[in-house]
Amino acid sequence: MPHGLPHALPPGLIAAALAYICWGLFPLYLKQVAHVPAVEVVAHRSLWSLVFVVVLLAAWRRMAWWGPALRNRRTLAVFAASALLLSLNWGLYVWAVAAGRIVDASLGYFINPLFNVLLGVLVLKERPRPLQWAAVGLAACGVLWLIVGAGEWPWIALVLAGSFGLYGLLRKTAPLGAAEGLALETLMQAPLAAGLLAWWAWQGTGALTLQDPATSAWLLLAGPFTAIPLLLFASGARQLPLATMGLLQYLGPTIQFALGVFVYGEPFSAERAVGFALIWAALALYSAESLRGWRRRVA
Repeated sequence: MPHGLPHALPPGLIAAALAYICWGLFPLYLKQVAHVPAVEVVAHRSLWSLVFVVVLLAAWRRMAWWGPALRNRRTLAVFAASALLLSLNWGLYVWAVAAGRIVDASLGYFINPLFNVLLGVLVLKERPRPLQWAAVGLAACGVLWLIVGAGEWPWIALVLAGSFGLYGLLRKTAPLGAAEGLALETLMQAPLAAGLLAWWAWQGTGALTLQDPATSAWLLLAGPFTAIPLLLFASGARQLPLATMGLLQYLGPTIQFALGVFVYGEPFSAERAVGFALIWAALALYSAESLRGWRRRVA
């Protein structure tokens, strides 16, 4: 075999796969702080993510964007909205994991790509291909089955898919990169996050005041645990075709689903399995159609 590892995996593929694997394994982290209220976990996540990303940007000497971004009203408006959606998404996800609803949360991220198709039609006036419409319809049948056949309203999944889909739409049109955008979003969250943490500390009810070193360490690690997968994702997205990223994105919810069912023993009835199977079939159809479309464009 010639030297130089000619068959090594592309760095972009490794970075993107690691990002989705990290997101898939994130419930393992959140279970360590499940005894802390979800709002407090989100406050810590916002504040320590800001600190971590600002330190990184300073080390990379990428701080010149602050002035123009803070003076641009449109940029501020877009990131104020994205920060609000991110807070909603984070808060619900943290609560869902702590409440033993990891499977429900994973469903939200399975649905998300198909929700993005609807956003493309409604907001960006895109025209999906017939098989993509079929995939959306099949997923809708899966959600309807969960409501009627399984007797549950999958509100956690729908809110997570909706908030993350709208967040992605805003970030798609935003002028800042992944690290800069996260820095601005968490800067906007910081006054409320810092205020709440200070109030809880003053009241003696905050997690950092309870003299539990393990909990304090886990909360401080929220910054790198949030930022590192995002930076890996941004690196992979710059180097990989959209179709490849589209297939890799199912790594995250698949790992979450497996953790919920096989590690934490969450209930998964036969009735629920039918709804999930319909949504998984929709994703397979959507992925196959997207891959075929990409191959046509590059042929």
